[in-house]
Amino acid sequence: MKIVSYNVNGIRAAINKGFIDWLRVTDPDVVCLQEIKAMKEQLDLSLFDAAGYPYHYWFSAQKKGYSGVAILSKTKPDQVVYGTGIEYMDFEGRNVRADFNGISIMSMYLPSGTNMARLEHKLTYMADFQRYADELRKTHPNLVVLGDYNICHRAIDIHNPVGLKNVSGFLPVEREWIGNFIDSGFIDSFRQFNQEPENYTWWSYRANARANNKGWRLDYGMVAEPLKDRLRRSVILSEAKHSDHCPILLEVDN
Repeated sequence: MKIVSYNVNGIRAAINKGFIDWLRVTDPDVVCLQEIKAMKEQLDLSLFDAAGYPYHYWFSAQKKGYSGVAILSKTKPDQVVYGTGIEYMDFEGRNVRADFNGISIMSMYLPSGTNMARLEHKLTYMADFQRYADELRKTHPNLVVLGDYNICHRAIDIHNPVGLKNVSGFLPVEREWIGNFIDSGFIDSFRQFNQEPENYTWWSYRANARANNKGWRLDYGMVAEPLKDRLRRSVILSEAKHSDHCPILLEVDN
């Protein structure tokens, strides 16, 4: 099973930049999208059908043009779950899950901490999501949580760890949380195969950051430990340029 996760920073904008053609060429089995910034009814769904993804599940934020996640699939999932049942998370459209033959795939868009109020919101979300994931794995042990975590875990995951140590996305409390999340029973799939620095998934649009690779690794494919021996590949697809993020891809035996 080939799974892609991509914060598209607006699905309609990404389509205008060639996302559908890229999707056909990349040919994943399942696609997790974040920050779709659209309601289902605002999209031409026939584009996804024609690209080979007749099954698509959209979970938008209540606020138009904001947040939102989706899952696209070539085959019909056994089950789809919209949200977590935690109201403030679901209001912002941050989680959707689809189950395929014993593997549970979640698209997650964790909040950013752009100001003090949003940082408090992010920290609350992080704590609540950890508890939610702990409970979910009791019934769905083969869980894969893909998406934009809005956190760099280690110094090698950010281009300027000293200068950015007090910026949300690399704060000690955030880094501690993602470390604890991994320790709770997940594998950072990319680091399972690649320990090299300067591998990023997001770049600011300012100061020519992408061309200079002044980036952050914010997007993860976190794989529950029972799937460890079935994990075959995990890479960053940095050549895709439909967003300020780039996609990640992982392969797991199904």
